[in-house]
Amino acid sequence: MFTLHPNRSLLNPKFDGYKLDPISFEDTIFRHVLQYKATQASVSGRHHFSFQEAQSRIRHNHLSFSPDGEQAVYVDADLRVISVRLNHVRDAQPSFRAIYDIPQPTLPSASDSFQREYPSSVFVDTQALMCADGHGTLYLLALSSIDSATLLGVYELPRSLNSPLPSPSLPPSSVPFRLHVALSVDGKPVVVLSFKSLQEAPLNPPSSRKIAPTEFDVLAVQLSSHSANDNSTIYPLDILWHRRGANVPFYIAYDKRRSVFILTGGSPYRQVGQLALEHHGSSPSEFGPIPRTDTALPVDPQKPLPYAWTQDSEEVTIVLPFPSSTSKANINVLFSPQTLTVLVENAEFPRYTATRLWGLVSPSSSFWTWDAHGTYAYGLLTLHLEKQHAGTRWPHVFEASSGQIEVPETLDPSELYAIRESLEKYTAALQEGGATRPSLADGEVDEEVDTTIGMETCITWVGLNGTDPKWAREDWDVPFTVLSTPLPGISTETSMTVKHAIDGLFFVLSDKDTASGLPVWTHESTYSALAFVLASKRDTRFTYHVSSKAVLALEGGGAEYGGNLYMYREAKPKSNLAKQAILKLTGDRSGSLLGVGAIRDGKQTAILCLCEKELVVLRNVL
Repeated sequence: MFTLHPNRSLLNPKFDGYKLDPISFEDTIFRHVLQYKATQASVSGRHHFSFQEAQSRIRHNHLSFSPDGEQAVYVDADLRVISVRLNHVRDAQPSFRAIYDIPQPTLPSASDSFQREYPSSVFVDTQALMCADGHGTLYLLALSSIDSATLLGVYELPRSLNSPLPSPSLPPSSVPFRLHVALSVDGKPVVVLSFKSLQEAPLNPPSSRKIAPTEFDVLAVQLSSHSANDNSTIYPLDILWHRRGANVPFYIAYDKRRSVFILTGGSPYRQVGQLALEHHGSSPSEFGPIPRTDTALPVDPQKPLPYAWTQDSEEVTIVLPFPSSTSKANINVLFSPQTLTVLVENAEFPRYTATRLWGLVSPSSSFWTWDAHGTYAYGLLTLHLEKQHAGTRWPHVFEASSGQIEVPETLDPSELYAIRESLEKYTAALQEGGATRPSLADGEVDEEVDTTIGMETCITWVGLNGTDPKWAREDWDVPFTVLSTPLPGISTETSMTVKHAIDGLFFVLSDKDTASGLPVWTHESTYSALAFVLASKRDTRFTYHVSSKAVLALEGGGAEYGGNLYMYREAKPKSNLAKQAILKLTGDRSGSLLGVGAIRDGKQTAILCLCEKELVVLRNVL
């Protein structure tokens, strides 16, 4: 489970929006025509994609990066493994080398009946690379030199995973799979891969049009050692664990200290053989015991909130209910610049004794009123707190450390509209009439679109041996929304940016645990209004963050529209503005964006954007 604990001091209620920070195209963007063309064409007309399959292929990053960040690799349209290095970041001049030719499949395989996958590659370390051909075969390569790679072994999944095949006339062969992440355990390579689950068709299928839901298998496999000179034999992959879920994971990491894999996707990943639980996105508070038929249901109403509050630019107004029989003489209210005290004799609740407020107030200008007949059942005590800093919006009344129940503000609809308007003016389109720069200002705001931005996510923790950690089994699996994951190539920490209202909260997995053993995710910074501005980017293919420095949203692009990189930089906790930049990456000459990541040359860093026909190098943007 991902337990969300925002650091209130890092939230920024004063934030107004993003201001354009122009970047010189001439000094930033460098385009290089590809000698070895990349491709995203792996679709057969005989197969139909589910929504989850199509979404996963769109998000697939065709570039992989070495752990030291000095090399990138992709597999081109002719199954050649291409190495990319930058001689000097300041020159933005890459070198391309075909270091290995993957054999072209010649025999009938499972991929003739199952949709073949994109070729994929992952680094084990700086000296070893794994490549999958998209037809079900894995190649382990040794990076013996800059110019070439040496084949160490050829592997496929065990035949038991490929049964039943759709046609008995096909010879047994490995099912196509995609590589996600690799590491070395006790000197042996381990890789996590995924493929579409093989559903057994009934012998006499009923006449029904109902389509079975698509599921995906996620496996951790180990590559066995063998004779270095025996490369003609295809070896089976040793399965360490086997999971299944409704989506392809979009982010997988390994926590070495806890010896667990972190599977991040749109569904939990259960052990194969367990029944799938239908997921409705319920929170722990929605779960409860099911009463027996002869059991009386409780009739106690839900406890009301202790108070209601609202604010304007100069004042915070708090309304508290008390029995109408309360005498004004029994009410004692004390204001100080940082605290509030409310004591009422013969009233058990609510009571506030020197409770710290979120912001500073002016005691001399603050006052209270008592209306014994405020409602038909209760009197209303109204507190009027004058802000010391006019214009500052309070996210809540009391400090988070005060231990008080957090009560949402009662917002007037016109005020809510004004807040949205102030954000819109900083995210307006920079180019009129063009689809290359979409904006929320070009038409009405779509509330449904705003709430569906990001990826609904569940985290599954899997031990190296496939078992569930005890603390993971005892916890609820509550979904949350991820806006971005680490930029490949330079990110070493396990982190993600999580949607919180309209903000993006940057969380990092720390080495600390809670008392019950749960890993602690630390809120380190906030990208204010990130979810709001991303809602207008409908063609986004990749969304990555560079630690707490910036979030990059990249469009897939095409010949006529899109193809932009949007960069949103972190706003300081008390700043009302942050910087954003927009760069045009792709077009007719480059083709669609297929992969992205960062590469190093000493202390300098550049961003590589792999397109179908070009490699775009971005310098001096981080």
